[in-house]
Amino acid sequence: MIDLSELHSYIADSQSNICQMIVIHNGKTIINDTWNGYKADDTVHTMSVTKSIVSLLVGIALERGLIGSIDDFVLDYFPDYKTKRGEKTIQKVTLKNLLTMTAPFKYKSEPWSKICVQEDWSIAALDFLGGRRGITGEFQYSTLGIHILTGIITIVSEMTTVDFANEYLFEPLTIAPRKIYVAPDAEAHKAFTVGKTPKDNIWFSDPMGVGAAGYGLCLSAEEMSKIGLLCLQKGVFHNKRIVSEKWIEESTKVRLRCNEKFRDMMYGYLWWIVDENERSYAAIGNSGNVIYINPQKELVVAVSGYFKPTVFDRIDFIREKIEPFVTK
Repeated sequence: MIDLSELHSYIADSQSNICQMIVIHNGKTIINDTWNGYKADDTVHTMSVTKSIVSLLVGIALERGLIGSIDDFVLDYFPDYKTKRGEKTIQKVTLKNLLTMTAPFKYKSEPWSKICVQEDWSIAALDFLGGRRGITGEFQYSTLGIHILTGIITIVSEMTTVDFANEYLFEPLTIAPRKIYVAPDAEAHKAFTVGKTPKDNIWFSDPMGVGAAGYGLCLSAEEMSKIGLLCLQKGVFHNKRIVSEKWIEESTKVRLRCNEKFRDMMYGYLWWIVDENERSYAAIGNSGNVIYINPQKELVVAVSGYFKPTVFDRIDFIREKIEPFVTK
């Protein structure tokens, strides 16, 4: 069994920005620890972990009949959107393209300064959707473009994304409600994104109150572990069905194989597939924020970290330093 004191010191020395870690094996919490002055119930900005939570929300919306199919065209949900003359690609983009990061966008790098200054980020993102190359099926990782998904959830549910998540996901998981946070200016936006101190129970949102789909959700490692348990238990938590088993299975299947820029990992519906054979998968965010699920080993690992760019080894750390010792 892993020596918890040694592990605590090892993490402090080698994984310096970790704030919290929860490890659950066979339904039992094996590790529950904190670092860097964080308390167990403090939240961090989980960065792109948000994307996988949005995948769950899409699944819930599907199950409730609010979304017809992920094969629906995106523009079906924005009937008043005026396409530019000659723009044909956008009309063929589906929700599945957004979920698999195969939606084409008319930019090489994400236009933060052009989207995040707008009132409605969903419409601003639509303005960049499409392009002359058409739908190639290539992986184009997007943080801003998939804001369209939370825009759709808001439209079909007639609720803010945050309220929808609170009612249908967080409350059933006994996660405290999140509140909308809208940055008053670019400086506050940057401070939220790169700040190292604990956050509140918030979800960064556009001025319309639509929670950012690609980043912005603040959670503790304990709260992330509840998301992991939900997935491990195929959509059930405390004997209550929250997400359909079919959606958990579909969203964590390999849909694409990514290149070395993404460490040759695989992708599902806004989930990273770590090992296809054992069906392990993860929500992964910048700063090494991770929800790791290994159904074969009945294991959930949730790690939160304060902002530190280019932390690429967190999955390696979990698989090499944690998993072998807690699943013996």
